[in-house]
Amino acid sequence: MTKAPPANRRDSPLSLEQHIARSLRQRRLAQGFKISDVARIAGVSVGMVSKVENAHVSTSLDILSRLCDAIGLPVSRLFSDYDVAKRGAQLIKAGEGMEVVRTGTEVGHAYQLLSYSQGAKKLYEPFLVTMDDASEEFPNFCHPGHEFLYLLEGELIYRHGTRLYPMQPGDSLSFDGGVPHGPEKLLCVPIRLLSVIHYDEANEG
Repeated sequence: MTKAPPANRRDSPLSLEQHIARSLRQRRLAQGFKISDVARIAGVSVGMVSKVENAHVSTSLDILSRLCDAIGLPVSRLFSDYDVAKRGAQLIKAGEGMEVVRTGTEVGHAYQLLSYSQGAKKLYEPFLVTMDDASEEFPNFCHPGHEFLYLLEGELIYRHGTRLYPMQPGDSLSFDGGVPHGPEKLLCVPIRLLSVIHYDEANEG
């Protein structure tokens, strides 16, 4: 029979009590205080401070406020940090990026969107671009924001405006997305290219 993972495993989300305990202890140690110092300044027992720091008790807001004051940690920051920490991250496993249709798809370009849960505002778009068609005809790309390219595999000449940039694996290119750009010539296929488009506040895509 498979055993259930322990409740305190490293990748489990922290409860509010555990978050408070860790934050208070880290701040106390950073300030160079002993538990007895905090207890004396806050006017609570050493046992209470120890229980709070070990998440053995859910304390009142009054005691929590006194403990935070003793170590110079704003209560508002304590809760805002917890709110940010519990949002989590988005993991996209290899090959599981969202397939999207963009300009260039019809000439052999395949796009996998690697992040697509960013909240109300779209700040950036990371794509894994695959090109295995050695066609000589390529569309012009033009979009708001700035773009960063990193060549993972293959070899090509990339055009930005009137300038040409030969690229080999490990090369990167950054530019203004508002200037017409795109592949000029595919020298060695297949090509795998990481493209990250960052949208400015004023012109989010």
